[in-house]
Parts: sequence; structure tokens; C-alpha cells
Amino acid sequence: MASHGFGDSAPQITGDDAEDLLRCICFKTGPPRAVGVELEWLVHELHHPHLPVAPTRLDRAFAGLRDLTLASALTFEPGGQLELSSPPAASLMECIDSTAADLVAVRTALRASGLTLNGLGHDPWHPPRRLLREPRYEAMETCLDRTGPAGRSMMCSSASVQVCLDAGFEEPGPLGLGRRWQLAHLLGAVLVAAFANSPAGAGRPTGWRSTRQALWADLDPVRSLAPAPGVEPRAAWAAHVLDTPVMCIRAPEGPWPVPERLTFREWTRTGAPRPPTREDLEYHITTLFPPVRPRGHLELRMIDAQSGEDGWMVPLAVTMALFDDPEAAETAYRTVKPLAELAGELPAPRNPLWLAAARDGLTDPELRCAAVTCFAVALEALPRLGASTAVQEAVAAYHDRYVLRGRCPADDFSLS
Repeated sequence: MASHGFGDSAPQITGDDAEDLLRCICFKTGPPRAVGVELEWLVHELHHPHLPVAPTRLDRAFAGLRDLTLASALTFEPGGQLELSSPPAASLMECIDSTAADLVAVRTALRASGLTLNGLGHDPWHPPRRLLREPRYEAMETCLDRTGPAGRSMMCSSASVQVCLDAGFEEPGPLGLGRRWQLAHLLGAVLVAAFANSPAGAGRPTGWRSTRQALWADLDPVRSLAPAPGVEPRAAWAAHVLDTPVMCIRAPEGPWPVPERLTFREWTRTGAPRPPTREDLEYHITTLFPPVRPRGHLELRMIDAQSGEDGWMVPLAVTMALFDDPEAAETAYRTVKPLAELAGELPAPRNPLWLAAARDGLTDPELRCAAVTCFAVALEALPRLGASTAVQEAVAAYHDRYVLRGRCPADDFSLS
């Protein structure tokens, strides 16, 4: 039991220990070199996606996928969404080529079962239906139900493109940690707006271009928020983690207790219902859902899943270009910095900037203006990052079809 952090033999962690660990393990600085992507997909009927798929059929199809040889980690979300998490790659094209090959294998296997991957940020047709019955998800549902229905929709009906990038240099500058942290929380809203692709739920329009992002803003009073803006990243993140209520207390058997309003900091002080361990702290981090989650690297979690077989490549390429090319990063930062005034003092995704991005997409004039500039500099940077002609053309086509016209994929979607 001690190896899982459940038992009395696992060493207790103090509040000071927890803060030191958070400062050390969540931001690993150095030259930005690696990139990764985590792709979540809705799994639907191949020819009739509006029809529900029987759970037993999904189980059989997923069992077959586990026999595939993939470079990416294959996992499944509570509602039957499929996730591929690429290994860290040394270049944009290594990441794209490896992940694309895995997707071909997965799609081929699913097609044989009459199923397909659907790239939408939120299921437009089906109500939330939880398929995984594990202690983690039982506890998560109980915890999030206290706020309202957004938690179940997030767990069972949402899908995203998550881009993983190095934290950056310790020193100031375009590729420094402090700059990249601030850029992520301002450019993040531009990415929400430009790639919004979830305008419907339960068979009707929701009034949001990114319903998925609207769910995140309504998910939990604290758990889905970014740390306080304007504070040094390590200090801000450590305080946020310690002052967020724990979702559950893991146990070796039986249901996991779901306390109310017990922050991790308070847990270290009281040691009840059992002393917390380092493993509990690491688990607690996985139950926080901010738009940018530091895990040694930066995990950007705000982008809706994208339609089409290759649509996911565009946000990956654009985001990496704007963060890892020094010239593009400097221009992107100067472009989005004025958006801080619109964001105000509230943390993302609950401030006016992020809400406008989710509701209005690129019809918001300030977000559109920022997106036009950022996509242009990303296109200039992609050759310097070794992007293939096909990737550059895909980004250029997206720029022309959506960004320059003040549109996003949600504007094309129809329930019929």
C-alpha cells in the first residue's frame, strides 16, 4: 500500500515540503526543445454519428485497439472518448509524423468496427454518459456534481487538442519562463477563439462557439481556474495547488472519500482523515484543470478538438511556432499583451477575455486582430521550425478560411 501513498507507512508530507516540491517539479527550465500533443476524440458511428454507440460495442472495439503497436500512449476518458498522448518529440515534424501514423492505425481498426473518431470539442448530439466505473471517476463525479452539470459534460462529452511545450529558460526574454507563462494565459484566449469547434450539445445550439470552454469556466469554483495573474509562476502555482480543495482521498478499497472544502494545505496541517503523502500531492495536481497546467513542461489545455483527419496539426503547429521561435514569440507577446486590460484581474478562464473567446470566437474584434497577426507570424516561423510544405499549407488554408474572415470552425457546424 505504501507505494501507492495509501497507508500509514508512506511518509507524510508537510506544507513546507509540498511547496518546495511544487516549485521544483512543476517548472523544469532550460532551452525549449521538446514538443508533444495529447489528442482527445469523440468515438461515433461511422455513418450515423448522431446515433448512440452501445457500450458493449465500444468495449469490443477498444479491446482491439490495445493490441496495436503505437508510439503514443492510448487511454480512454470516462465517456468513452479516446486519447492519444504522443511521447516528447525533438521537433514539430517528428511529433506530427509519429502521431499521424498512430492515428492511421487507430482509425483503420475502428473503421473495421463501423466506428470513427470525431474531432469536436463537445459532443453535439449525445447527453453525458459515463462508461468507466473506477474510484477516481466515481469521486470526480460526486465532487463536480456539487457545482452543477458542467462536470459530467466535461468528463463524458468533451475532447481537446492539448499542446505540451517546455517551460523555457530561467532567464528573462522571449523564451523565458515568466514570459511564456504570461503569453500562455493571454494567447490562450486567442487560441480558444480561433479554434472554437463546439457550438452544440444535446442536439441544440448552446449559444457558445466553444461549449467545451464554457464548461471549464463553470466547472468548479477553484479547480478549473488559472493561478492569480501577475504573480511569479512558481509562487502562484504552489499557492494555487495548496489552496485548492482536494477532490478525494484515495483508499486501497471501497469508495474514495470526497471531503468538502478540505484544501491540500489544510490536509497537511490536520493529517485527517489520514496523513497526506507526496503521492497524494502528485495525484492532487492531476485533479486540477486550469487552462495551462505545469507538469515540468507547460500543458496548454484550452483548444477544442479539431475536425478532419489532419485538423489537429494546425493548432499544434501554430502554438509551437508562437512559443518556440524567438522572433515569433516576441511578436506574439507584444500582440496579446494589450489583451490583459480586457482580461482584468480575474483568472482565466472566468475573466471577460476568455469568456468572450468562448462565446464570440473571432467575431470579437480584438481577438480577431490578435489572431490575424499571430497566425501571420506563425506562418513566417514554420519554415524555421522545419515544418513540411503540407503543414505550412494547412496553416495557410486555415488562416485564409477562418482567421482572416473572423470565423472559426464552430461557424461552419450544422446539427443536420
